[in-house]
Amino acid sequence: MAETVYDVAIIGSGPGGYTAAIRAGQLGLKAWMTEKDDRLGGTCLLVGCIPTKALLFNAEIYDHLKAGKEFGIEGTDGAKLNWATILDRKNKIVQKHVKGLEFLMRKNKVTVQKGYGRLTGPRKEGVFTVEVQGGSSIQAKNVILATGSEAKMLPGLEAGDRILTNIEILDLKSIPKSLVVVGAGAVGVEFASIYKSFDCDVTILEMLPRLVPLEDEEISKELMRAFTKRGIKSFVGTKVEKIEKTRNGIAVAFTPPDGKQQKLEAGKILIAVGRVPNTGGVGLEKTKIKAERGFIHTNEWMETEEPGIYAVGDIIAGFPQLAHVAFMQGMVAAAHIAGKPARPLDRNKIPNCTYCEPQISSVGMSEAAARQAGRDVKIGKFPFSANSKASIVGAHGGFVKVVADAKYGELLGVHIIGPQATEMIAEAVAAMEAEATIEDLMFTIHPHPTLSEAMFDGIESVYGLSINI
Repeated sequence: MAETVYDVAIIGSGPGGYTAAIRAGQLGLKAWMTEKDDRLGGTCLLVGCIPTKALLFNAEIYDHLKAGKEFGIEGTDGAKLNWATILDRKNKIVQKHVKGLEFLMRKNKVTVQKGYGRLTGPRKEGVFTVEVQGGSSIQAKNVILATGSEAKMLPGLEAGDRILTNIEILDLKSIPKSLVVVGAGAVGVEFASIYKSFDCDVTILEMLPRLVPLEDEEISKELMRAFTKRGIKSFVGTKVEKIEKTRNGIAVAFTPPDGKQQKLEAGKILIAVGRVPNTGGVGLEKTKIKAERGFIHTNEWMETEEPGIYAVGDIIAGFPQLAHVAFMQGMVAAAHIAGKPARPLDRNKIPNCTYCEPQISSVGMSEAAARQAGRDVKIGKFPFSANSKASIVGAHGGFVKVVADAKYGELLGVHIIGPQATEMIAEAVAAMEAEATIEDLMFTIHPHPTLSEAMFDGIESVYGLSINI
């Protein structure tokens, strides 16, 4: 019997990989996927997005319980955390969706093989050969690399029971009394928020001048205000000089903007300074692919310099390392391989979401970026304190900020900090994708009372016409 030749081989089962596999199956392609870990799902499902947001939901519930008297609920003062149950619930959520992925692979007739996949070179007689750890190999007409990323570690440090990455901090045996977080991007501020809600003493150290430095500057200022109010200590423009273990924890020496070095001791330290692509050892050197600091360049259809080899997800240069970016890249690559219609990703229409308390979301240009691009800008801004649903749910801080083109009413960007911000941003993404103008959105009816009305008021306020302020 002739050896099976697959239409597409996918290396990695994270968001980009499993989405590409499912879409390939839906489009009638014979797909094969390999995964080095024991379970499907990659960083996002196993040690990233899903378990982190599960803990954030627990934190939100606990915060509501601590505010029980405000809502007329007596007897919540003595509420206690059962950490083992919290971790068990988190793990069960992850496992449920791992099982879901296994089902979807079977449903879409995707062959799954455990092991580390490796390229062996360009196509020969129209097919690639992919080696799998252990000595086996398969053949495919196309390959999609979806090998993901791992946490970047500061030089000289190794992750362990006190020096943590996103992996170790998800399975701590107990809640630490104190935690230092190095890095104030999405990962850093989310874990800072979680552990502060769980009554841990949290300090953030950020090298850049503000928290969540990729967001609009006003969002950063509002998060600093909210975190300070919650009791999270934040040092920005701060250089970490030295981290060392002590008898019972860690000590970190750092220099804030005033130049006066300080030393802080804590039970644990989380290193959240970014992620590096997992492209070493995958066989790029045997192809035309030229990685840049480990990142791979592709065209708009996610195809690399080596014809027939595609790449998606965290290993791609020029795109944010977000699961929903990988989802769409996987679908685009699979559709292109199948010869079906697809649409390239627009970098300016990718939503960013940070699930700390308060939540943050954004899409498009910040105010500063729009002005730097030479746009004639009008700004609309609406506070959640004037939104009736925000009052109902007890969330009084934050705002919606709309960046618009003054001449044509083009929606350039939307930035939200406040309750359910990560759920609200999809409206702005859809509006930008549909090229809706401010005038279009001003006549889009929003239900009342809802948090989404804050988006409507933000749009109206571009022309100073918000009803509620």
